[in-house]
Parts: sequence; C-alpha cells; structure tokens
Amino acid sequence: MSYKLIVTDMDGTLLNDVHEISDENKKALKLVAKKGVKVAIATGRIYESTIKYAKELEINTPIICCNGALIKEKNGKIIYENKIEQDICNKIIDVLDKNNIYYQCFTDNTIFTSYINEWLRKYQMQEDLNIKIIESSNIKKDIENRDILKFLIIESDINKLLKVEEQLRLIDEIELTKSFFDNIEVMKKGVNKGSAIEDLTKYFGIDKSEVIAFGDNHNDLSMITYAGMGVAMGNAEDVVKENANFITCKNTEDGVAKAIYELFNIK
Repeated sequence: MSYKLIVTDMDGTLLNDVHEISDENKKALKLVAKKGVKVAIATGRIYESTIKYAKELEINTPIICCNGALIKEKNGKIIYENKIEQDICNKIIDVLDKNNIYYQCFTDNTIFTSYINEWLRKYQMQEDLNIKIIESSNIKKDIENRDILKFLIIESDINKLLKVEEQLRLIDEIELTKSFFDNIEVMKKGVNKGSAIEDLTKYFGIDKSEVIAFGDNHNDLSMITYAGMGVAMGNAEDVVKENANFITCKNTEDGVAKAIYELFNIK
C-alpha cells in the first residue's frame, strides 16, 4: 500500500512523557515528508499549544485541534470549525456546576476556567505557547459570544466522574470522549478525530485507505478505525489496541518512528 497521509496524536503518542518529540520520531516523519507523504497532527489540545510542534516537524499540513472541532492551517486560515452553541454550553455548564466538578472551556487560543490547576500552571510556564488563560467566577457569562470548541472535565473521584458522564449523556447535542482516565472531553455532536481526518482526506483528495493514524487513547479511537492503517501505541488503552491494524512500541520508545520504518520498509 502506498500511504499518502500520516496523522498522529500528540500526548501519549508522538510526544514522550516530558512532552517532547524525540529525535528519532522527528527523523522518521521528516524522512517520509521528503518522499511526498503529508504529515498532520490531531490532538485534543487547542491550536496555540500545538503550533510549536508543527514547526518542529517543519510541516505545513493543517492541524486538527480540540479532537476535530477545529482544522486550521499554520497561517491561521480555518478549514473547518464546529463550535458548541451557547445554549448547549449552558446545558453543559448547568450539569457541571450542579455537581461542583472542575472543568475548562476551550477556544482556539483561550482556556476559561474557575481556577488555574497544576496542569494549566505548567502551560503558563511554557513561554513559547501563546495561550490565554482566563480565571472566571462566571464562566457561562464570560464565554458568551466566544467560539467554544471543547470542554475538558477533570476529576480524580472516578465515581463522581461517571455520575457526571451519565448526566451529560442526556444532552443529545454533544459528543463525549476521554484522553485520560480522570477526564471527560465534550464536543459538539459528530465531532471527533475520525470525522476530522475524513474532512482532511477530502481536502487533499486522498482515499482513507492511504491514511495511517497513530493514537493511544479513547479520543483516538475514531481515527484509528477510520484510517486504512490504524496504529496503536504500546502504551495505548486496550480498546485502541483491539481496534488497530498494527501495534507499535510505546511513546517513550520511539513507537511512531519504528512503525513508520516498518510500514514504509525503511531500513
């Protein structure tokens, strides 16, 4: 099979555990890019926290952000955007506030939150990430007239998290997934990485059989099953491995590079 597009998740996949792209992964992706293969990033992160990695890889392919809610080029041109309407945001917030659970709201460059947790503090310390973080006592009011792409809910009490998930599933207009055991990610109905890759293949005139997708968690499952070659990382959740065509090494073991070398028969 002649593959024309590689799409990779970031955290737990392309990035190692200190959020860096290893030299071997860079080498492999740049090598296939020189052969004419397009390389794209698909992440749950917002656009502004992704662009620096695209620059490291020297790729110009549009970036898939917020689990597919936004596809945006490096020059800022939006190819696709599917925001959560204000009335739906209000329904989500009502559930979250009623349960007194921590959450964040994402635009393409701003995160709204009730307080800055440890995860956001790390973001603030990275000076090369052009991200605005707004601490708000009234998120519902402050996100009016803003293009909200995703909610991220974080809770270490898994029973509480499951209770909130059950309540959110009663809202028909939203899509739920997760990128870690202690979170829930909320997008508009129909938004996921798989649908975003489908949009990207149409944009480039590429068949899905010519796509390789790399991932490790639940929010990668839709693109793993959509792509002609779905690759699960060695550290991936079992459900991702079960639905993949190929299982590579862990994200800490240059798993992306090793799969590329094998799939492209590079010695």
